[in-house]
Amino acid sequence: MDAVVIGAGPAGLMAAEAMARSGRSVVVMEAKPSAGRKLLMAGKSGLNLTKDEPIDRFLEAYGEAADWLDPMLRAFGPDAVKDWAEGLEQPVFTGSSGRVFPKAMKASPLLRGLLGRIGAQMRLRWRWTGFADNALSFDTPQGERRVQAAVTVLALGGGSWARLGSDAAWVPWLKEAGAEIAPIVPANMGFQVAWSPHMARWFGAPVKGCALSAGTRSVRAEFVISARGVEGGGIYALYRELREGAALVLDLFPNLSEDALADRLARPRGKASLTNQLRKALGLEGARMALVNELARPLPEGEALALRLKGLELPLAGPRPLDEAISTGGGVTRAAVDDGLMLRAVPGIFVAGEMLDWEAPTGGYLLTGCLATGLWAGQHAGAWRG
Repeated sequence: MDAVVIGAGPAGLMAAEAMARSGRSVVVMEAKPSAGRKLLMAGKSGLNLTKDEPIDRFLEAYGEAADWLDPMLRAFGPDAVKDWAEGLEQPVFTGSSGRVFPKAMKASPLLRGLLGRIGAQMRLRWRWTGFADNALSFDTPQGERRVQAAVTVLALGGGSWARLGSDAAWVPWLKEAGAEIAPIVPANMGFQVAWSPHMARWFGAPVKGCALSAGTRSVRAEFVISARGVEGGGIYALYRELREGAALVLDLFPNLSEDALADRLARPRGKASLTNQLRKALGLEGARMALVNELARPLPEGEALALRLKGLELPLAGPRPLDEAISTGGGVTRAAVDDGLMLRAVPGIFVAGEMLDWEAPTGGYLLTGCLATGLWAGQHAGAWRG
């Protein structure tokens, strides 16, 4: 075969289209019965395509990988993503937070448009099982098949949501081939909390109006109490610090100073209980009050209580399992590939998407990174002639 792409997610499909445009005859191999399953799952919450912000600020979201991804994201950044979606006849809009979504608020029309445009053959239920005698080995409905390709792009995803196709089974095969692989770790994930039985009624409840901090970082965002712990945007924004062991601290009144809070608490309460004072004087109720009862009992008084409400530590028991993470970090390292994302150890094999060792928060950065690296790998693979 001339050109093979393994993995029909966003990165793989971008690579396939780029190679087809370069004149390659492309075949896409996908282990699942249909393409883009993780993309379709993301679309259930609206499909956040990218973040509409200046490229230098956009790049900051990629942390230590920003300088590596810089040329790829400058070539296919937020503006290019919007144009790409519009080119697939999917108008987009930008929300108040700068997040960009298709007006259809789902992934299926975008995926159909892309599949119809890429100009590649598709082989479904072809699961890659590694290298064999200088060929690519696949488990197919017709049994084992071996394929020799002039050029290949691997876009198999990271290690989360295995049921949608990303199971990191490729790690030992690339290691054996000589590629350096950083350990796969969860990213954008929830964290476990050993709640008391009294918290059960609040499972699924959002917690709003707080500031969350971990280490030196602080964000204003809501999160969700779940049966297994905490999750949601505020938690995902701090996942790196929390993954490294930083304490999660909640400021339940970020708009009030500690002194202002203490002044309100010092007002006479008569025969009212302290709990009723918190409700009447501070508007503390619902899930936020439940957290105070869970984490701050017995309640102190006065300035000590103000201090607790401005710095309520939530004891975490580690991240949720890898397969439950929205995305993963780790993978094929920068040192393992050249500037075109070709494996140094295996010429003719390129890598894209979450297989690469980069990570980013939710908010449009993940999908843009996958699209950009897929396009970059596909363009260089299309031009490669050995």
